[in-house]
Amino acid sequence: MSKKLFEDFKEVSAKEWKQKIQVDLKGAAYESLIFHSNEGIDVKPFYHQDNFQASQAPTPPQNWNIIERFVVSENTEAASLLESLEKGAEALWIVIPTAEIDFSKLLTEIDIEKTPVFLDFQFLSKETPQQLKEFVQGKKHQISVGVDIIGNLSATGNWFSNQQEDHQLLAEFIQLNKEIPVSISVDTSIYQNAGANIVQQLAYSMAHVNEYLNHLNEHFPQQLKDFQPIFKVSVGSNYFFEIAKLKALRKLYASITEAYEAPLSIQILAFPTKRNKTIYDYNVNMLRTTTESMSAILGGADWVCNLPYDDIYHDDNDFGRRIARNQLLILKEESYFDKVANASDGSYYVEEITSQLAEKALVVFKSIEKSGGWITSLKEGTIQRKIKESADKELAQFNKAEKTLVGTNKYQNPEDKMKADLEKSPFLQKNERKTLLKPIIQKRLAEKSEQERLKKE
Repeated sequence: MSKKLFEDFKEVSAKEWKQKIQVDLKGAAYESLIFHSNEGIDVKPFYHQDNFQASQAPTPPQNWNIIERFVVSENTEAASLLESLEKGAEALWIVIPTAEIDFSKLLTEIDIEKTPVFLDFQFLSKETPQQLKEFVQGKKHQISVGVDIIGNLSATGNWFSNQQEDHQLLAEFIQLNKEIPVSISVDTSIYQNAGANIVQQLAYSMAHVNEYLNHLNEHFPQQLKDFQPIFKVSVGSNYFFEIAKLKALRKLYASITEAYEAPLSIQILAFPTKRNKTIYDYNVNMLRTTTESMSAILGGADWVCNLPYDDIYHDDNDFGRRIARNQLLILKEESYFDKVANASDGSYYVEEITSQLAEKALVVFKSIEKSGGWITSLKEGTIQRKIKESADKELAQFNKAEKTLVGTNKYQNPEDKMKADLEKSPFLQKNERKTLLKPIIQKRLAEKSEQERLKKE
């Protein structure tokens, strides 16, 4: 029946569609319909199978997990982690900021055989690898570990200790690979939250991870065959571009690892960006994080973590966590976002944007490698300068209301008062300290305008 149905309709070529559009424009230029993105990509008013080429990339996961993030302290109790799992979280992302935190105590009551747990270490110590090894000894588990010395250098301007010692300690984690999968994570959110455009985010992510691939290839070639990094990716509000970004990330990584004869697959832990979040009309943040989570799912993330709507100005609280978790549960349980794998495959628009993003990012990546690699480019300040140029361009668009943040630079609520509701500072905190190189500064787009509004309250 479907074959007969389609036989009743004449195929329409891309050329015929364009001619029809030009007629309907009644003299206006066809080019007026083309959107020019900050990535240098021209978004056309329509896409057609005549120009379609499927993007070749490793297959994304068949399922995605709701993961909840906890930045733990000495006062964090295992009960809060268990409560999260009881209320719908399917995995735990545990950020451990210091060596004083006893992670084994936190995990004692967690069923680590059934629950994926990602331990994200924000420090390096000689004792931690041995503690991990002892904790998982003889246990079935789904614990994975993330350490990112290059990410720390990018974000803070310093190594944890120094370059030599950091790599020596990294080697201790790498040796854990048989007992605990994944010993390297790649924090790409640094670049997105600092204002880098999507092409830059992808290129810098590849240059970032390539430092690890080079290191493994030189010092631990036997570990390359099991190497599967976790990319921590923040997702912005450009809905289809962000879907394409995650697809392009897998495609780019696969093309790079061919040279190392390493596995082509990666894991992606995706979460909403902080770049576009606001303190005024803060409930809009829930809408932003919903669409950003949708992009993460459709882009093929393994794990999706949501950001509480009040995360930037309130202390950690149960209500904010509950709403963030329920947003993902609605997408999974009520909107059926877990019923179809690779839902964006075959979309002419998404596939073309994916290819263009990957091609442009590869050019930038090759330029970085030709200049000496990621660390050299950081030391020379090239990366910081390029990101600042993109961030300044985006800020100018925001100031002119060409880039809209509802409730902040458009459709403001003049009755909205926030000064008394700030439990923590939502603004960039400057700490004067000596650094090896200039750090990549992560800053929200609305900070200056919000500070001006707060002064007038």
